[in-house]
Amino acid sequence: MRKLYHHELSPASRKVRVALAEKRLEFDPVIEETWVRNESFLALNPEGEVPVLVEAEGYVLADAWAICEYLEDSYPDPPLLGTDPLMRAEVRRLVAWFDRKFNREVTEPIVQEKLIKRVVSGGTPDSRLIRAGRANIHTHLRYIAWLIHRRRWLAGDMMTYADITAACHLSLVDYAGDVPWEEHPQAKDWYAIIKSRPSFRPLLEEWIANIRPPRHYADLDF
Repeated sequence: MRKLYHHELSPASRKVRVALAEKRLEFDPVIEETWVRNESFLALNPEGEVPVLVEAEGYVLADAWAICEYLEDSYPDPPLLGTDPLMRAEVRRLVAWFDRKFNREVTEPIVQEKLIKRVVSGGTPDSRLIRAGRANIHTHLRYIAWLIHRRRWLAGDMMTYADITAACHLSLVDYAGDVPWEEHPQAKDWYAIIKSRPSFRPLLEEWIANIRPPRHYADLDF
């Protein structure tokens, strides 16, 4: 069986887990704590980052987007990258938006300070960074609402990697209790649809290092 080396605090890992589930591909999850040097894992991915997918035949794939592109080429049903060149270009644009801009402005300041520091070192969160992430998230939630107002899903008329990527980042920020859902009802309604999917529910059922999430986190009805 294929193996997925991942960590619950990695939005990239979450994206690949959801993609595998959406494509109904079984896998053996292996948690990898990337802050602990593991020579056997470095032999799979010298960069030392998750996710890493090892197929049953022994093929090793690293980097979340490379894995997603591979899954799309190898297991095209259901399509998660779109069905025409323009839509695929838009999906890739939005994936980059959330993996780069949202991650830099929201995920890293909040998740790094409130969750990762606590898990790795028990360090004291930097309140300035947390405040910056909380301020920045409003722009992104308004952008999600703007997209959803014009489309059924973020990139068009079907769920794609754009929705999965955005939802995986938001799920971690939501675990930290810092998504102001009540101020952004359109984004909240979109996320409620994503979190109710069978592929997404396993993420919501996990506790991270005994850190309790908000009560609504795993509630499919918010």
